[in-house]
Amino acid sequence: MNDEGKVRKTIIYLIVIILGLSCLVPLWNVVAISFSSSNAVLANQVALLPVNFTLGAYRQILEDAQFWRSFGISVFRVVVALILNLILIVTMAYPLSKSNKVFRTRKIFMNIMIFAMLFNGGMIPTYLLVRNLGLLNTVWALILPGAVPIGSVILIMNFFRGVPKSLEEAAYIDGATPLQTLLKVYLPVSLPSLATVSLFSIVGSWNDFFSGLIYMTKTENYPLMTYIQAMTINFADLIQNTGTLSASDIQTLSEVSNRNLNAAKIVIAVLPLLAIYPFLQKYFVTGIVVGAVKE
Repeated sequence: MNDEGKVRKTIIYLIVIILGLSCLVPLWNVVAISFSSSNAVLANQVALLPVNFTLGAYRQILEDAQFWRSFGISVFRVVVALILNLILIVTMAYPLSKSNKVFRTRKIFMNIMIFAMLFNGGMIPTYLLVRNLGLLNTVWALILPGAVPIGSVILIMNFFRGVPKSLEEAAYIDGATPLQTLLKVYLPVSLPSLATVSLFSIVGSWNDFFSGLIYMTKTENYPLMTYIQAMTINFADLIQNTGTLSASDIQTLSEVSNRNLNAAKIVIAVLPLLAIYPFLQKYFVTGIVVGAVKE
């Protein structure tokens, strides 16, 4: 490699390092704040290392029984939504991947699907529909409105269209039915795209807090993101309700502020996704590139 190539490579590495640090440093600061005392946080003394290390914010969250109930609701929502999404995505994408000669009404269904993707019903009509179906304050209100992610359907459809026709023809010659062809030919070769849409489903379901605010009127039915978003420490109410502060209240005031609590919320919210992402990351780029290219 000549000197000019080395210079270019060095510049590229520097740019990547700077961009990486610009993303990592703020997140590390949030982690440091979550482990720092409220006095240090309010005085803006926390940079990249915790000041007066404490687990008060995490203790405040983890000792709350509602936190674990909301955590269970979110896990159930993610698992059921993922299964339902994959079933509906695959069963929609497979027939839509066929040519107009095989599936004569394909254009009609595609136009309806594209229209629904560009123009949704809106928040108020969706809420009225969910209410009229009796789904308010149930976990199904969080799952069913997003059961068919159209963008993911198009991604898998384009991937299916790229599968060699000879594989399907060979399956038909061996006596396979269309369902058997889908399960034994298309799905095994579609793992990259399926992993990609699975990641979309998991992240979308886990991070969504707004649906819980709309469809849940009882705190005990909140998913985790909605609960920790609404969770704050109201010190004025604490003093007013107790009259005098106990030793434990004084310790809470010294260890935890809303800034600590918000930082701890962010850390807790990110950890499950960080645990899942490495297992799906190797499929992610391949699934996006292949599924986005139309045959």
